[in-house]
Amino acid sequence: MYQTLLTSLENQIFTITINRPDKLNAINKAVMTELGIVMDEVYNNAGIKSAIITGAGPKSFVAGADISEFRGLSVEEGTALAKAGLDVFFKIENSPKPVVAAVNGFALGGGCELALACHFRIAAENAKFGQPEVNLGLIPGYGGTQRLVQLIGKGRAIELLISGSMIDANTALQYGLVNYVVPAEELLNKAKSILSVVNSKAPLAIAKCIEAANAVYDETKNGYEVEMNGFGKCFGTEDMKEGTAAFLEKRKAGFSGK
Repeated sequence: MYQTLLTSLENQIFTITINRPDKLNAINKAVMTELGIVMDEVYNNAGIKSAIITGAGPKSFVAGADISEFRGLSVEEGTALAKAGLDVFFKIENSPKPVVAAVNGFALGGGCELALACHFRIAAENAKFGQPEVNLGLIPGYGGTQRLVQLIGKGRAIELLISGSMIDANTALQYGLVNYVVPAEELLNKAKSILSVVNSKAPLAIAKCIEAANAVYDETKNGYEVEMNGFGKCFGTEDMKEGTAAFLEKRKAGFSGK
């Protein structure tokens, strides 16, 4: 179905693997287009409760954008390229279903930005993160300047952005960029173990949590109002009725997503 992606669905966890190992899984136009399409599948397939994004092979999550596609672009074409990437990464960030980055190696440039767009990140011990665009006379174009500041703070983010330096997995953990660092062979299992717990919770409540948390960084929204309204809307769901009943009856809830 996809030319640049591999997908598998197991226990309602959808694993998306960027499959260009000979190019260290660099993002080209085809990858970006297919990421947008596969996210539509995540949104619309009721059998999917959560997703993992990772890279093929042992070396790289995504080592950046395919720089060969940048040559000769005009200002307008460069801006359009950034907008196309931003639109796809916003689709990931705003997914009502959790999307976790399982970073299995280099996450540089557009690859780091892809990881940042996911709801949280788990890193293999060999992972490396960086935004080296200044080495090309560029800046990040897919949200890296914004999400990096949000996740690790302005000072650390600006240092990485203007130096083009890489950080290793343990430094990323110290900075709060990733939630866990695990041996490479345990990476996907760690992501799946977390998502198996998440998948047992109320899907509509999960979606409202993500929406409210994202509103913290959206200047067009009042995050407290988003939370208040989301809280209120939960009272109109079957899941809320089931969850409260199960709690009072001291039994495990069976959520339907309704």
